[in-house]
Amino acid sequence: MSLIKNVSTIGGLTMVSRVFGFARDMLLARLLGAGTGADAFFVAFKLPNIFRRLFAEGAFSAAFVPMFSKELETGGRDQAVRFSHQVLSVFLPVLFFFTAIAQIAMPWIVEAMAGAYRDTPGKFELTVSLSRITFVYLLLISLVSLLAGILNSLSRFAEAAAAPILLNISIITAVLIFGSTEPDPDFDTAYAVSVAVAVAGVLQFFWLCWAVRRAGIELRIFRPQVTPKVKRLLRIILPATFGAGIYQISQFVDIFFATRLEEGAMSFLNYADRLNQLPLGVIGIALGTAILPALSRMVGADDKEGAERLMRRATELSMMLTLPAATALVICAGPLVTAIFLGGRFEADDAAVTSAVMAALAFGLPAYVLIKVFTPGFYARGDTKTPVYTALAALALNIAVILVLIDDLEVVALPTAAASAAWLNAALLYTLLHRSGRFQVSGALIATIVKQVLAAAAMGALLWWLRDALSAEFAGSVFARIWSVGALVAAGGAVYFAVLLTIGGLDREQLAALLRRRRA
Repeated sequence: MSLIKNVSTIGGLTMVSRVFGFARDMLLARLLGAGTGADAFFVAFKLPNIFRRLFAEGAFSAAFVPMFSKELETGGRDQAVRFSHQVLSVFLPVLFFFTAIAQIAMPWIVEAMAGAYRDTPGKFELTVSLSRITFVYLLLISLVSLLAGILNSLSRFAEAAAAPILLNISIITAVLIFGSTEPDPDFDTAYAVSVAVAVAGVLQFFWLCWAVRRAGIELRIFRPQVTPKVKRLLRIILPATFGAGIYQISQFVDIFFATRLEEGAMSFLNYADRLNQLPLGVIGIALGTAILPALSRMVGADDKEGAERLMRRATELSMMLTLPAATALVICAGPLVTAIFLGGRFEADDAAVTSAVMAALAFGLPAYVLIKVFTPGFYARGDTKTPVYTALAALALNIAVILVLIDDLEVVALPTAAASAAWLNAALLYTLLHRSGRFQVSGALIATIVKQVLAAAAMGALLWWLRDALSAEFAGSVFARIWSVGALVAAGGAVYFAVLLTIGGLDREQLAALLRRRRA
């Protein structure tokens, strides 16, 4: 496997999705702002996404991809396809049942998360209605995750990585057609985008059905039967679900506290996270997705040296791209939020709070990415329990930091706590990998990371000066906003890679490999 090629494929398509995501949230910010409709929609949108990350793209992928990859290696494609049929036949009725129960229990679910919304007339009821609409997305995206796991195991990353683009296109279309600039557009626009989320799930499902068929695999549904292999999958999924659940509990904690803060707190968190998710998705998720199948094959072949070499390469690559991204987001939080979101119902005060939230999130960005790199080191070996313990420790720290800081920092306390917890989680994961002899940071890797830090510092100094020099442009015309943000990105990237190349942190062959996509 060419790590750079696969990461660039996933990362490139994720970048396209994130660009559409920016367009989506820019429209939502202007039409919904940070008011009742926006808060209600973002809570409703988070619900299926939390369960998606908990099960579909979290525990399920962590268990299914290594097992499917092993079936491919040991029994060939036919045996692997039979395994996928067994899994699909068991999990489809379970998903239908879970979705039906959630629809019935939705008022109590929203009460537990956002009961404080009852204080605003109509806000709680709106959140319940929107959540019932968006929760249909969970059923569909869970099936999408199974299809994506099959494709990723076959080293076909492009189709699955492109699927999220359909979600953003669907929401953008709904906003453009049904969005309103009337005095009270919140409810109509919120309903429109919620329906668009459910429609996007249908589109993504049929897209990956076509991709799987194109890969030569015909999926069928049989009478549910819990075979020994399905039982083993369940035994792996349960602790992985608990581990992912601990992380998702932290998301529920954020929602719980955010809905009890000032009007718009949920919106501030969402808009800030949109910028933070760009490097996290392009780098962290791309690396984690690309590593797991290859690492599973190496572990299955008892290639310890190859597995450790892959982890080192992924760590170096992730830090080379994440350190400058985190530096830029911290220093340029204000200009970026202003240029992208300011306008319409999203006012200057909203931009100021969102900027502070984004800067706090960005401090944890390297840790978030390292977690994506380190976790496959456990999952590839069928160890889904260890990440549970590290996530539990991170959750405890997350809650403690929120309780200590929330009175002083208010909504900014939530991303500050999340960043602190992420660093603890990353440190614990590495320590356990190191002690077990599965991965050790070499002296050469440490030296490379130090050089990356120095290059990021040089870039940060330039961005600090450039940010102040262009301050008037970020809130100007559309053209002024585009060229000023473009100037920050171009100048920062040029300085970072120039310094890194000069001090020996990146050789020319490596740089050329990053700039082109070709087969190894």
